[in-house]
Amino acid sequence: MTLPTDTENPSADSRPRRQKGGNKTARNVLLGFAAAVVVIGLVCGLYLFNLAQTFNNGTTKIDAAFPEESTRPQKAEPVNGTAAMNILVMGSDSRGTDQVDLETDASTDQRSDTLMLVHIPADRKNVYAVSLMRDLWVDIPGRGQSKINSALTYGGVPLVVQTVESLFKQRIDHVAMVDFEGFKGLTDALGGVEVNNKIPFAPASGPMKGHFYDAGKLTLNGDEALAFVRERKSFSDGDYQRVRNQQAYLKSMISKIIARDTLTNPVTVNNMVSAMSPFVSVDKGFDAGAIGSLAVGMKDLRANDTVMFTLPTLGTGSSPDGQSIVVADNQAISDIAEALSKDQLGAYVTAHALEKGN
Repeated sequence: MTLPTDTENPSADSRPRRQKGGNKTARNVLLGFAAAVVVIGLVCGLYLFNLAQTFNNGTTKIDAAFPEESTRPQKAEPVNGTAAMNILVMGSDSRGTDQVDLETDASTDQRSDTLMLVHIPADRKNVYAVSLMRDLWVDIPGRGQSKINSALTYGGVPLVVQTVESLFKQRIDHVAMVDFEGFKGLTDALGGVEVNNKIPFAPASGPMKGHFYDAGKLTLNGDEALAFVRERKSFSDGDYQRVRNQQAYLKSMISKIIARDTLTNPVTVNNMVSAMSPFVSVDKGFDAGAIGSLAVGMKDLRANDTVMFTLPTLGTGSSPDGQSIVVADNQAISDIAEALSKDQLGAYVTAHALEKGN
């Protein structure tokens, strides 16, 4: 009998060996892929953990940021499980004092140079930032009428929160105080920020004295950005233009921060957090976890979804005791308060053509 050749009838042993080798190769590929996923996950987890630690350890916590609960408006009702959020952002200037008591009613010479109510609707599709002029003449609870920035001097952050809550009849969910010095490090960490400067000027004092800011698009480094957001004496309408410049800078900065090239660069992100954290004070509930959760809900936000405008006023005037003040537009305040209560600030912005500011 002639035995079959290998080509006619492969041995029974040869088939399983080839099949087993194929399974082993596939298994090794899968194991390698799984290992890579685990390693990437660990790296990302450690990276995010380190970022969170950097922020939480670098920022100053304001343990008593809010006024007595009995004096406060109710929390906003959730819509589809998510409630609108109001964040009070204060821009301070460390040139005012070396020691600041943020929580007590001890008088200080700390200046709240910038005050901004940031409203994030329940649907998380937009961000609205309403700037309040620092010389706005309002009722300070327990103190009578005064400039709104004096609330920080009279009673620390809790009184500022109470003043703004009383003004708009809306609850403040979180507080952040940012020292202008932080803009310098953040700008440099981003490699500069491009801003469209509307009015040419040159500061008459300070570290950037004589530096000319031409009209048009400018790329600012840290020192230039710091002077840009501080300057007011070069403008005929003073603080009004300074607020516009601050809004322009913030919007340009936000645009660069949320750009894909920035968010996908771990070095840049780490540098940003490290540079800014030491100049930020937040309420104890506004930690990296809370901010991360908010960021997830706003993952589809783009720069054009951010609207910044100044609370309308009736111009400047004098207080009964002769101070130069900004006169409140009570109708505008009432209209914005109503829009906030209905989570319809976007409708107010559209009705008053404030999409590009004022």
